[in-house]
Amino acid sequence: MKTRIALFAAAAFCLGCSVTAFAQEAAPNVPDQLNVTINTQQTADPVSKYVFGSFIEHIGGTIYRSMWAELLDDRKFWFPITSKEEVLPPGQNAVQRQRMALRKWRPVGPDEAVSLDDDQPFVGDHSPKIQLDASTPHGIKQAGFSVVKGKTYTGRIWLKGTPGSRAEVALIWGDGASDREIVSIPSLTADYKKFPLKFTSKADSANAALEIAGTGSGNFHVGAVSLMPSDNIEGFRPDTIALLKSLHSGMWRLPGGNFLSDWMWYDAIGDPDKRPPMFDHAWNAMQVNDVGMDEFMTLCKLIDVDPYVTVNGGFGDSHSAAEEVEYLNGSVNTRLGALRAKNGHPEPYHIKYWNIGNEPWGTFQMGFTDLKYWVLKSNEFAKAMLKADPSIVLIGSGKMLEPMMLRGEERVKYVDNLGPAYGNEIDWTGGMMAHSFGTFQGMAQHWYEGAGRHFDIQKAKTLPASTPTGEAAVAVAPTNSAMVTYEPTTLEYARFAGDIIRRMAEEWNGYLDRFPAAKDKKIFLSIDEYGYGGGGGGGGGRGGPNLKSALAYGMLLNEWMRHSDYLTMGARTMGTSALDITPTASTYNAIGLIYKMYGEQFPGTVPVALSGNSPQPATNPNYADEPKVRSGSPTYPLDMFAALSPDHKTLVVSVVNATDKDQKVDMSVTGTKLAGASKAWVMSGSNLDAANRVGEPEQVQVKETSLASAPSSITVAPYTVSIYRFAVAAK
Repeated sequence: MKTRIALFAAAAFCLGCSVTAFAQEAAPNVPDQLNVTINTQQTADPVSKYVFGSFIEHIGGTIYRSMWAELLDDRKFWFPITSKEEVLPPGQNAVQRQRMALRKWRPVGPDEAVSLDDDQPFVGDHSPKIQLDASTPHGIKQAGFSVVKGKTYTGRIWLKGTPGSRAEVALIWGDGASDREIVSIPSLTADYKKFPLKFTSKADSANAALEIAGTGSGNFHVGAVSLMPSDNIEGFRPDTIALLKSLHSGMWRLPGGNFLSDWMWYDAIGDPDKRPPMFDHAWNAMQVNDVGMDEFMTLCKLIDVDPYVTVNGGFGDSHSAAEEVEYLNGSVNTRLGALRAKNGHPEPYHIKYWNIGNEPWGTFQMGFTDLKYWVLKSNEFAKAMLKADPSIVLIGSGKMLEPMMLRGEERVKYVDNLGPAYGNEIDWTGGMMAHSFGTFQGMAQHWYEGAGRHFDIQKAKTLPASTPTGEAAVAVAPTNSAMVTYEPTTLEYARFAGDIIRRMAEEWNGYLDRFPAAKDKKIFLSIDEYGYGGGGGGGGGRGGPNLKSALAYGMLLNEWMRHSDYLTMGARTMGTSALDITPTASTYNAIGLIYKMYGEQFPGTVPVALSGNSPQPATNPNYADEPKVRSGSPTYPLDMFAALSPDHKTLVVSVVNATDKDQKVDMSVTGTKLAGASKAWVMSGSNLDAANRVGEPEQVQVKETSLASAPSSITVAPYTVSIYRFAVAAK
């Protein structure tokens, strides 16, 4: 394991820093001239491409509105079909119920003409049955999706009916009698048959509708219906797919999330029209079940990332997990590999990385169990999965002692005072190390945090204890009473994201010290679900991700790459959070631009030592959520990171300036000579609230500049993230 060079440099400069007792830090003395030295002879492990990964699950519009091209909701008819609006129970709103307002089918004609027939339904529990009338059209209609003038839409519909009955399917884009195109369906039979659909919209509409209706005698049934823009790529939107591919994310973790603990992969393979819709009890939503295992693998191929699959450790069992491995990785000579081939995918997917369970420590998970039982379950999963494919890399589900997880007496100061907390019932990472070691090669960790408040240990000590506190615990009741809030400066807000990574690195080193075998086996840490917010703009502030949040993610990635020896996987929540998306278009938001910059420049690079003359301010030991040593490089107020390209022909340097002033830094390089043309990419915006939205002028931009040669000093503009590529002279 190579030395974590940049961390030690930063730590050395922080030893003499004074500590403030106030929530907002006191700025250190900044030298009149910033100096940085980059030593290319002192290197660390290469930066894994998986650091820039993403996470996705079935929740709200993250898949079906953002990436999947289907225009219709509930296309397999889970919900009742009625003209009456749904009445929700008191205290529950549509957002809580669905997290995405689903468009409903409504009757064409009287309500009583439409019923849900549970006698031999096409798929799921029931299928719509429409009783025809000789003079008035009867049927069903769904409105509210968007179409574009001149664009073609294709699909299919499964119908059966009284022999000789007929139906028509119409795409409607306006209120006039001519604002529609009709596909007439031939005479129906007593058996379901699939009919193709094709329309071309003659106008733009944000309230288009699909109507399925007929006149005559008898009845007809609708089994399933689908409508997509004809330019879809294997069912996915071409606009979002193109942008996601250009992110160079390395890997995506899928299929979830809380959703996973109540989802069975067996029901998400084969013909999508014949997969039953399901109710997702984790998010209280109906899932149409169109994007399943093979579709996820197609998505990863389209956006050029490696899939990282999480198996259901909630209501799932080791047998189903092993069979999932066989389905995805097995040869056609295996039972489930042959089923995969029958479903149109003869070549195994060769998935290397697998995660057992999603947040099994959460009481909100289906099938939650205590740590003492989870380790037994995880061991059983690992044994069965490795038997199905011994080549896979398993990642266990841990939970370090993080602010998101800790409550009341569990709050302790990190690093120095963690010892007494190791090994208790909330320390899932320690429990996995102690009781499941040898069944995993990596450990998963999730976090969601933001700036703007701290857990104050001294304040906590003045509060009455709700339970016995123990040797190193802090007495507090309730937890929030020990919180102190503050308004972070932009720099504090941005650097807090890096502090979270630094704190986790320090804590992980505590586990490696406690379990030396983990260090010997090079067990890595996979932060495969995370999100930064709070402090007035983390999640984007006004209108979503903005320049301010992009500065924070730049510092987060800089700190992450300083720990390249074991922080080798990361998955930002959600994969589509890099984009601003409307029903018909998409563009990169500010966070997407950051990940695009870093994803293009840093995967595979070799970190090199970077020292400077301006240390970061010290952390406050009274705050339980701060690291022992501040994140960032010793170039305060700038944060810098440097690495050599894999072929050592280029030096790549990133600089985050989260201040409102130009910052100049003199730069010297030892161990190699810079010579030749270079380039710079600078992300900036008109103000901290600058954000990119579809249909509006781009407010956050990345501008590329060519440099004749590497300068001896660089000046970085206020509120910018810059990446420089300096050519290295040939030896």
